[in-house]
Amino acid sequence: MTDQSGREVIISVRGLAKSFGTHQIWDSLSLDVYRGEILAIVGGSGQGKSVLMRVITGLLKPDKGDVGLFGQDTKTLSPDARLDIEKRWGILFQDGALFSALTVLQNIQVPMREHLDLPQPMMDDLAFLKLTMVGLPPEAAHKLPSELSGGMRKRAGLARALALDPEIVFLDEPTAGLDPIGASDFDHLIRKLQQTLGLTVYMVTHDLDTIFTVCDRVAVLAEKKIVRTGSPGELQSQPNHPWIKEYFCGERARAASPPDQRRLIV
Repeated sequence: MTDQSGREVIISVRGLAKSFGTHQIWDSLSLDVYRGEILAIVGGSGQGKSVLMRVITGLLKPDKGDVGLFGQDTKTLSPDARLDIEKRWGILFQDGALFSALTVLQNIQVPMREHLDLPQPMMDDLAFLKLTMVGLPPEAAHKLPSELSGGMRKRAGLARALALDPEIVFLDEPTAGLDPIGASDFDHLIRKLQQTLGLTVYMVTHDLDTIFTVCDRVAVLAEKKIVRTGSPGELQSQPNHPWIKEYFCGERARAASPPDQRRLIV
C-alpha cells in the first residue's frame, strides 16, 4: 500500500474510536506510518498514546475503526495469518518488561522458543548476537533483570524485541527514567539500529531530546484524534494548535532543538 507520494504505508489506521467506561479516549483517529521512518507519537497525559500502540499491535480491541498492517486488514486475518504478521514486529515496553525469573539470555530467547524451531546452541548464538547489537557486554547474558541498571534493562528488552529480526519496532517511552547521558546513548542506538537494519520505528515518547535527535516525523494526539503530523522542525516553526505551540515552542523545546532551528521558533 502506497500513498499519493509513493511512500509505502506499513501501518494504516482509519477511524479508530476507543472508550474505557464513559471516558472516550479518541474518536475517528487516523494515521499512516511509512516504511523506514522513525515516528514519534506525542500528546498530553491521558490522550491514549500507549493505548493506541496496544490497539495497533492487537493487545486491545478498538470500539470501531480499522487497522491495516503490511497492506492487510487485521479484521479479516485468520489466526495463522495474524500470527505471521506478529512475527514481523517487536515491542519494547516501559522499563523493558522482562521476565524477572529468567536471565537476560533466556528473556531474549522467549520469542525464539515460541515461534522458531531451533536447537539450543543456535538460539544461544542468536541471543548473544542481539546482546552485541544493543551494546550489552557478554557477561550481562546470565544476569537476572534485578541485577541490571535501568538502562541495561531497556537494552535487554530491546534485544528481545529484535529477536525475530522484525521489520517494525514499537517503543513505549524508551528513554523514560534514564539519566541524560543514558538517554542520549539510547537515542543514538535506536537511530543506528534503524539505519543498519532498515527498521520502521513507532515510538511513544515525551522526550524532546529524543524527538529532535532521532525522529523523522511526529504525530500529535489531541482532542481525541491526530491533529497534526510533520517533522519536528515543521511543528516547531509552524505550530497550528495551542498544545503544539506550548510543547514545541517553550523553553525546553528551544534547548532541545538544533541550533539552526531555534531562530525559527515563533
